Amino acid sequence: MKSKNLLFTVSALFIIVFHIKAQDQSTTTTPRIDMKRDLLLVQYDCKTDVDDLHSVAAFRTMLNNAACSKINYHAVAGAYGIQDGLYVPPNDLFQLSFGKNWSDAHSDFKTAIQQVKKKAFATLKQGGDIWIAEAGQSDFTYAVLKTIQDEFPNTDTKKHIHVVQHSNWNEDVTTPEQLAFVKANTDYHKIPDGNAVGNGSPGFRSPEFTEWQRYINDPALIKTWKLAIELGNRYNGKDGRYNNEAVAAGGLDFSDTAEVCWILGLENLSDAEAFFNNFRN
Repeated sequence: MKSKNLLFTVSALFIIVFHIKAQDQSTTTTPRIDMKRDLLLVQYDCKTDVDDLHSVAAFRTMLNNAACSKINYHAVAGAYGIQDGLYVPPNDLFQLSFGKNWSDAHSDFKTAIQQVKKKAFATLKQGGDIWIAEAGQSDFTYAVLKTIQDEFPNTDTKKHIHVVQHSNWNEDVTTPEQLAFVKANTDYHKIPDGNAVGNGSPGFRSPEFTEWQRYINDPALIKTWKLAIELGNRYNGKDGRYNNEAVAAGGLDFSDTAEVCWILGLENLSDAEAFFNNFRN
């Protein structure tokens, strides 16, 4: 009788473990981007919400992970639309996070367009695609798209340029005709909002989550997050800027990282804690 009970227990445990493993596999996704040949553009508006600052630190954290370290990327600051309000100066954070691998569309829009166009066309010429994480509005994307179409008219932008947007508000404050053009001339994906949990996108806006240092040991990343949080606290709600309540409560808001997660096949990450647990170092 004892041996039968033991056999039953072992069998039951095997079934449970297999079921758990099967559930884990069902949520496993693969990157949509081809890291060997594609280009990832991460474009932040930085106007007037400070969530872009936390999102920059989150993206830098992803790049430090071995699984993401091979990504060919370029970041853009000042990719904003027609919204009112003051800019949130991010240059120190962008410099710390990306070195020379970013463009300043706020200070010099034309130069930023040329820098991004050059990188984009080099990728397209080698047979790669362009993935745009729209952490803001699509006015800058429109300008890049028009430049590519004007200078390289044989490019099939509908096939090779992928735009990912998570925010209704971002769409609402994009110049309407420019948003319509982007949607019509690219592979445009509207994903669920990254501010909420349980809607199909990671929910990275968390007033309660403050324990990021439990997961981050790398001195450079600690410096990046501390600067992002310090700048966020300095500008949040100041001089008529948007008051981000999650940041005001001492928490984090890197909701604009939802697009990057979708591009990398990581939309199963549920919230801020899951993000840091996944990218802990």
